[in-house]
Amino acid sequence: MDALDVSRWQFGITTVYHFLLVPLTIGLAPIVAAMQTMWVITGKDSWYRLTKFFGKLFLVNFALGVATGIVQEFQFGMNWSEYSRFVGDVFGAPLALEGLVAFFLESTFLGLWIFGWQRLPKVVHLATIWLVAIGVNASAYFIIAANSWMQHPVGAVYDPDTGRAELVDFWAMLTNNTALAAFPHAVAGSFLTAATFVAGIAGWWMVRSARRGDVGPSSEARSMFRPAARLAFVVMIASGAALSITGDVQGKLMFEQQPMKMASAESLCHTETGASFSILTIGTHNNCDSVQHIVAIPGLTSFLAKSDVDATVQGVTELQQQYEEQYGPGNYRPNLFVTYWAFRMMIGLAAGSAVLAIAGLWVTRGGRVPDQRWFSRLSLLAIPTPFLANSAGWIFTEMGRQPWIVAPNPSGVDMIRLTVDQGVSDHPVALVAASLATFTVLYAGLGAVGFTLMRRYVQAGPLEHDRHPHDDDGDDTDADARPLSFAY
Repeated sequence: MDALDVSRWQFGITTVYHFLLVPLTIGLAPIVAAMQTMWVITGKDSWYRLTKFFGKLFLVNFALGVATGIVQEFQFGMNWSEYSRFVGDVFGAPLALEGLVAFFLESTFLGLWIFGWQRLPKVVHLATIWLVAIGVNASAYFIIAANSWMQHPVGAVYDPDTGRAELVDFWAMLTNNTALAAFPHAVAGSFLTAATFVAGIAGWWMVRSARRGDVGPSSEARSMFRPAARLAFVVMIASGAALSITGDVQGKLMFEQQPMKMASAESLCHTETGASFSILTIGTHNNCDSVQHIVAIPGLTSFLAKSDVDATVQGVTELQQQYEEQYGPGNYRPNLFVTYWAFRMMIGLAAGSAVLAIAGLWVTRGGRVPDQRWFSRLSLLAIPTPFLANSAGWIFTEMGRQPWIVAPNPSGVDMIRLTVDQGVSDHPVALVAASLATFTVLYAGLGAVGFTLMRRYVQAGPLEHDRHPHDDDGDDTDADARPLSFAY
């Protein structure tokens, strides 16, 4: 492998690792805020303890996300310096706002939330966690706006004297239709991830408590974990519906802006009218004509592209010829094996959440607390599925854009485009390989620590000292007030 291949592997590994943490942060912050809101409204101790319990897990994930996210921005200058030189005037603006506005907002109010228990009035303290939730979602929007510009450049011009893209309309960049479509889809995926996480843990605890015989009216299974699970099941269904709607919008926009990505999602070798969507294929994919579509749904790819089962969808071969004429010699086809299966993993793995939501609503109906082992196993098995589905979707989005690191806008400035091999730094391959090995080992260590902490706190469950301190005088302050504790 050369420096380009190793640089791509490094960026891919660190990005996918980081993106395992991001959806949980985005989705869990508002869910924890909703739990605390329920406590403020109802005064029930169970919601207070749930807030503390899942808040602790949120903090572990948030800390790992910050640690792994810092590396991402440094890589632009280290391994992709030519890309940074070309788009620095454009790409730097949303990244700066993400750091200066969104991250400072979420980190400042997260500190107030951690140390403000019994020190701030209830409503003020509640506002801090909602501001954290707003901050993490604002952070996501700025990052998605930056990435969407790479998918569909707008609001910029090409300066032939400097050979750089220059931002002329920041508002056009922020309101890029690609970003407006991608953001709700990413948020819906994040809510599905966080809700599955909450439902999986609550479901496991319900069965665990029930099998111990602890199912009375005041038991943790009935008063705490069942309400948490029911809340999560509803969020899972709503976010699943939102994913379907926003995914459909994104698919049609992708067909307009990046037709090669749409073709690669189906490994569609040649232009077809009424293109089907295959469920199962055999063949190498990258040898396009060797692919045989075994099980397929007629007209579905055409419908995803233009809401018309008889629409014509361009094939990879014809698009390759078109791009050679337009942009010069080169291979403009992405890795069809990766894009084809990543697209199906994105859809298929999300079904794990759907199964848990449907089964969970059934076994908890009418006030029931489940004690079936199969539901406990299903709850745990479903937790990783939306994480993997989100990662598969991100891999499809980025790999389907190849060979472009900045894809040309079909109706934009012709010269604002850059291939991946043009954006890489001129480093010795041994140097990049050493940093790849270092980051891989470091991230593996962080992963082990994060998983161990999560597992420990989940198994310990809500703690007795996480009960709300009720003072005799009704005052919300307490002499022994302490921040969110990590003891168990």
